[in-house]
Amino acid sequence: MGTISSAFNLITQALNADQSALSIVANNVANANTTGYTREVANFQENQPIMIGGVSYGAGVTQTGATSVRDNVLEKRLIQQQQLASSSGARLTALNAVQALFTPASGSAGSTAGDIGTDLTSFFSSFSSLEGNPSDNSRRQQVLSSAATLAGDVSNAAAGLNVQRAALGQDATAVTSQVNALTSAIAQLDPQIEAASTTPGAGTLEDLRQQDIGQLSQLIGINQITIDGTGLSITTTAGQLLVSKGSSFQLTSGTVSGSTHFFVGTTDVTSELADGGGQLGGYLTARDGDIPSVLGSLDQLAYSVSTQVNALNNAGSDLSGNNVNPGNIFTQPTQVVGSAAQMSVEMTDPNHIAAAGSGQGAGDNSNAMAIANLANRQIVNGQKPTDFFSNFVTSLGATIAGVEADNTAQNASVTQLQSQESALSTVNLNDEAAFMQQFERSYQAASQVFTMLDKIMASAMNLGQSTAVS
Repeated sequence: MGTISSAFNLITQALNADQSALSIVANNVANANTTGYTREVANFQENQPIMIGGVSYGAGVTQTGATSVRDNVLEKRLIQQQQLASSSGARLTALNAVQALFTPASGSAGSTAGDIGTDLTSFFSSFSSLEGNPSDNSRRQQVLSSAATLAGDVSNAAAGLNVQRAALGQDATAVTSQVNALTSAIAQLDPQIEAASTTPGAGTLEDLRQQDIGQLSQLIGINQITIDGTGLSITTTAGQLLVSKGSSFQLTSGTVSGSTHFFVGTTDVTSELADGGGQLGGYLTARDGDIPSVLGSLDQLAYSVSTQVNALNNAGSDLSGNNVNPGNIFTQPTQVVGSAAQMSVEMTDPNHIAAAGSGQGAGDNSNAMAIANLANRQIVNGQKPTDFFSNFVTSLGATIAGVEADNTAQNASVTQLQSQESALSTVNLNDEAAFMQQFERSYQAASQVFTMLDKIMASAMNLGQSTAVS
């Protein structure tokens, strides 16, 4: 009787195990189209064998729950590529907006900055024209008009850059609220996953957490560390804690020297976040690196042209015969920084344009010639003004092309990794149909054995009577 009872117990466990496995398959099929769902597989564990008369007899198996099919290494690689692609994408958008400031609007007067390269040529050409007739008022007016166009386009470009920089700061600040919402959600899920680690609901909770981590990686550069099997510690790429043991640490912002900075606790992590990745990294790289570099070049151009032109004008004689500082054509900058934003035409009277050399008569054109020749002199960081601007625009274009190439490669890598992850973790209905048939057959076989044992038991309880066993 003990042996038959053990057999009943073994087959009962087999039926329960197969039934549980079929429930897992059914759950996979039901969630085949659920976004973020990771397919699950049944886990079977051999029961402790039974010793009878010194002989070990198997005690069957127990279905110990479902395990989500994940590749942690693959998931981490995908997270890393997502944050890189998101960072370069945000930076590329910002750089394209910067480049648009220096793209002529097909001759339209609506262009924000106009064509500064053409403005430079026109300005110095106006002095070449003045050489032909230094006393001609219309040509003098043309000098001031071309100067105003140049100064206006340069200052407009600088203003546009500062507006874009401020907007990037606002965009970056908006990201912090999204980051904090996600880290808080992840922290709340950690203890739930730990508590449910042996129940069917753990896989669904892990899927939710992984979706949150994926969204977080597109916003900010992160590192993950697994704790105690199911828990996670998440840090910035520089190591500042964002999530640990069910607790989240807020990312905050504040103003430092007129610019928005970011903090974890009391630690300023702005520069680390710029290098870390995600949208926030892209915004900060453009705001604190790319735009200041462009603005610095524009400042250098404005400073050099303004100071050189003013110096020569004050070294000549104007139409009234004044040969002692006739005046500045452009507002005189005091330093390189800020020169572009402040560039403007100071001179209002065209008679103060010093076309003549110092002490020369009104018909002399030597000083106008000298100012016109500035176009061919290396007055801006060892380069001609138009060459400097041309090289600056070319360099900006090369930077954009490089970031665009990186973004394309990173997005391709993200797509490839997502395909690999999908092949591993997404529900395949054909596979699930095969598993269902396998477990159904196993269940049917166990049922047949159960029926046989039932009839054997009936025969044993009805001794002396013939009992048919099929």
